Amino acid sequence: MSTAQQPPRADWRDFDWQLIHEGPEQPAMHMALDAVLADEVGAGRHPPTLRIWEWAAPAVVIGRFQSLQNEVEPTGAQRHGITVVRRVSGGGAMFVEPGNTITYSIYAPDALVRGMSFQESYAYLDDWVLEALGELGIRAWYQPLNDIASDAGKIGGAAQARRGRAVLHHVTMSYDIDADKMTEVLRIGKEKLSDKGIASAKKRVDPLRSQTGMPRDEIIARMLDVFRRRYGLTPGALRDTEREQAREQADAKFSTPEWTAQVP
Repeated sequence: MSTAQQPPRADWRDFDWQLIHEGPEQPAMHMALDAVLADEVGAGRHPPTLRIWEWAAPAVVIGRFQSLQNEVEPTGAQRHGITVVRRVSGGGAMFVEPGNTITYSIYAPDALVRGMSFQESYAYLDDWVLEALGELGIRAWYQPLNDIASDAGKIGGAAQARRGRAVLHHVTMSYDIDADKMTEVLRIGKEKLSDKGIASAKKRVDPLRSQTGMPRDEIIARMLDVFRRRYGLTPGALRDTEREQAREQADAKFSTPEWTAQVP
């Protein structure tokens, strides 16, 4: 099919966006919720959704195609009680602790990014976040392919998956960070930063807390205000059937060594 024959790209305002912001979940459950909600939105059974994550436990989340042994320091993860999980999207590893990150997912019909390259869609799907950060006094920009950066350093990173007729897009931004612990559980650029030493790895991420001085919940509220103003946003919730599907997938897939070590 030629470009001229394709239907036009959908606009954000073509959809009735829902917000899901519920209580803390275990890492494997978050991985499963992403898969389930993306599939439900793609099938037209759930409205396009913005979900804010709350974490019940610390975790390292590795990308769909990453090598487990290349990304995670197992002794450090075990010592600090860090759960390691693998998500369904690509991208890099991230270290999270409850209350120390702002993580969100967008589940949208693929019509929203029709005709866009991955690079174009990353920046497009996070443009509202850059506006929100600007209102908080942070000059932020998108650093291809999938990093949100500021004058003080990297703020966060995005990952994406196309599943059926849906696009799953999620971002983790550092609100506060235990840099020493992070470098003990992640093999974070030790090779590519060998000329500068591991101390440089700690400086790569500059958390939102130090840049804004604001409570995490207030930053999230300001982000949601921008999304609501630009695209519309109404309160939503997980359906019981969706939660049950996610529980089943968390147990049968996302918490298993077979999935987590699929790429050894």
